Amino acid sequence: MSSLYTDLELVWFVVVIILLAGYAILDGFDLGVGMLHLFSKSDQERRVMLNSIGPVWDGNEVWFVTAGGAIFAGFPDVYATMCTAFYGPLMILLSGLIFRAVAIEFRSKQPMAWWRWLWDVLFSIASLIIAFTLGIVMGNLIRGLPIDQNKEFIGDLGSILHPYALLVGIMTVALFAMHGSIYILMKTEGELHDKLRAWVNPAIISFIMCYAATTMATLIYMPHMTEAIKHRPVFFLIGLINMFAIANIPREIYKGRDGRAFLCSCLNILCLLVLYGIGTYPNIVRAINNPSEFSLTMYNSASSLMTLEILLLMAFIGMPLVIAYTFCIYWIFHGKVRLDATSY
Repeated sequence: MSSLYTDLELVWFVVVIILLAGYAILDGFDLGVGMLHLFSKSDQERRVMLNSIGPVWDGNEVWFVTAGGAIFAGFPDVYATMCTAFYGPLMILLSGLIFRAVAIEFRSKQPMAWWRWLWDVLFSIASLIIAFTLGIVMGNLIRGLPIDQNKEFIGDLGSILHPYALLVGIMTVALFAMHGSIYILMKTEGELHDKLRAWVNPAIISFIMCYAATTMATLIYMPHMTEAIKHRPVFFLIGLINMFAIANIPREIYKGRDGRAFLCSCLNILCLLVLYGIGTYPNIVRAINNPSEFSLTMYNSASSLMTLEILLLMAFIGMPLVIAYTFCIYWIFHGKVRLDATSY
């Protein structure tokens, strides 16, 4: 029984990482397109950019909702502590998600230039805020939070707005901007496509610089993230795959193979989330004040065995449906974007 319980805790931990990776890959390019939206001065070009994500943006957010639900059901103590610690950032994040959705739907309701400009600005700002806030949360989960013996957060706003979390937030913005620029390049053609091609290399360079700085800061100030790799060097292969994926992005862009560049960007995000899971295991929320005693791990914060069994059954039924739905939507709307009467 104990062995089965441990296996289910590990399985559910992996499921949460997969859901987070799915959200980062899919909604990441949505956010990237949103952040790049204001760089285009033409209303026609902005409509093309908006319609490149129009059929899929709301479906992509399903992965975020599902990940939140998985944490709530599988690791309720973690959910409670994170909601307490990140109450402010989560409210900002939810506000950004709401304003972004409203901006997408309302922008084309009126033809006035000022009306469209207003929603364009809100769309871009909301996308930037969401990406930056997600990075801050991830940076704090890597570094750790002050937690007491009752699994309660005992810090304040200043304890989560430290330099490392801000650095991860900036890297996340750069990552999604690069991811979005490659996606929009893959979905456009003609003059706009040529214009967007000039945006990709600066986005790639910005991400590589942020990635290098964040990696150095992690190796120097967060040594616990490398413990698993030291004990099991095979995990270093994930880091190598990640570096090769990043290095191959500009090569594929140069050769005009935008689809392959996008797949490499997806692989990069997946490797980053896998490295995060390996580095933090078995901790989900690390207690920076007393890691060995107060950390919330996948073992001391999981739901009961019966709950995990029911959740796993639901995951086996639900996840294939979500994956199938995602595949069908992307297959139906594959190809270049062309505006028509039903476009945003």
